[in-house]
Amino acid sequence: MAITPVSPLPSPASEGNGPGRRARQDAGARWRIGPVVASSLAAGLLAALLLVAAPFIRARESEVTGAVLCGFALGWAMLAILSVRFTGQPQRWAAAPAVFMGVAGLLLVLFGAPVDRVLTWVWPPALLALVVWMFLQARTHLHSRSKAWLVYPVLAMLVFASIGGGYQILGAAADAKAYPMPGQLIDVGGHSLHLSCTGSGSPTVVLQPGAGEMSSNHGWIAPAVARNTRVCVYDRAGRGWSEPASTAQDATQIATDLHTLLQRGNVPGPYVLAGHSFGGLYVLTFAAMYSGEVAGMVLIDSTDPAPADKPGTTPPAGAGSYDILGRASTLIATSARLGLGRLYAPFEAASLPQQSREEVRANIASPINLRSTIDEYLQANTSMEEAASLRDFADKPLAVLTAGIGNDTRHQASQKALANLSTNSAHKTIDWASHEALVADQDAAAITTRSILDVVASVRNAKPLAE
Repeated sequence: MAITPVSPLPSPASEGNGPGRRARQDAGARWRIGPVVASSLAAGLLAALLLVAAPFIRARESEVTGAVLCGFALGWAMLAILSVRFTGQPQRWAAAPAVFMGVAGLLLVLFGAPVDRVLTWVWPPALLALVVWMFLQARTHLHSRSKAWLVYPVLAMLVFASIGGGYQILGAAADAKAYPMPGQLIDVGGHSLHLSCTGSGSPTVVLQPGAGEMSSNHGWIAPAVARNTRVCVYDRAGRGWSEPASTAQDATQIATDLHTLLQRGNVPGPYVLAGHSFGGLYVLTFAAMYSGEVAGMVLIDSTDPAPADKPGTTPPAGAGSYDILGRASTLIATSARLGLGRLYAPFEAASLPQQSREEVRANIASPINLRSTIDEYLQANTSMEEAASLRDFADKPLAVLTAGIGNDTRHQASQKALANLSTNSAHKTIDWASHEALVADQDAAAITTRSILDVVASVRNAKPLAE
């Protein structure tokens, strides 16, 4: 009788290396690595945008930056986990950027500015070293066209960010040393503003820069006025040497802060206010709020006030709609942390005196300046409505200067309406001057200076202005 041999049962050890294991490997490797890379990076970008919009993330630069880093960290973590679990090309190296960005992001979200100041000098070289290591790892372990089409371009952007960040940090440090603050820094309630006064005599001239500008933009005008009377220049919140503010900076808030600044800086009235561009809105609002302290006014191609058709329709500061815009402006402003503003700055303010020119360029390169400038434009409609609250300047001297270049009939009519606020006014159109030239060009700024001094003389002598 033939005996059929019985096959021995497979041992656990032999089962682990047999067809069952290979089947499980095949099942685990059913995903292609290319789509995993693409979906992971896309998920990281989407997560970053969603976290920026999340209600628990405040519209502050450090927290928004932290939210973006946490989102990107999620994308790298997905690449590490999914590639190990579902593909035959595990990308364990992706865990390193996930940890690096995740830890930095959480620290920024939880602790804000103090951590930001510490990381400022650390992150550019650390990121550059990490990217070099990531490149070597991807080159070794990732065998897919997605390496050239997706991973390498992302790594190139990170290299750009690290180099640009280092350039910005070193440049900002050099600027702080080269351009020390003149005057003083005064707390106006929650933040401090820069104020610098020169000259002597009364009334005191207070210069108000245009949108996105700072005290040094009046580099031609302030010294010339100081030879005849006391003149004060200052920086609005987030400009020049002033600190950023947590409150919305519409015309009313700016006028309130300026009044507090002058009082705490021991600069009593009467004042002659001179405002260029958006600065015109702020001096109009100041004159409406503190009329007894304003003796005269100069509007230098002022932005046109615009009365609200329906009072109260402008969303209040801090409303949800503004918060969304505030988050967007903060996100955009972070680009200046990569040195982009510093690349653009050398092309600005070329006609100002050398010291003023360099101070303005340093201000343009600042991320804080970019954020405050964007926010200023977001508040434009509110500020224009608030400036329209000044309906009568009585017989106080009022000079209105209008740029001839870029002027149209609507703007000219608005400028004439501003001159009609006072029965003691003079309106001049400088045909050959542009909007910015009225403060930045030496010859045009001399005309502006003359108009300011004419208002000063009218206040002193109680005589009407001459057309």
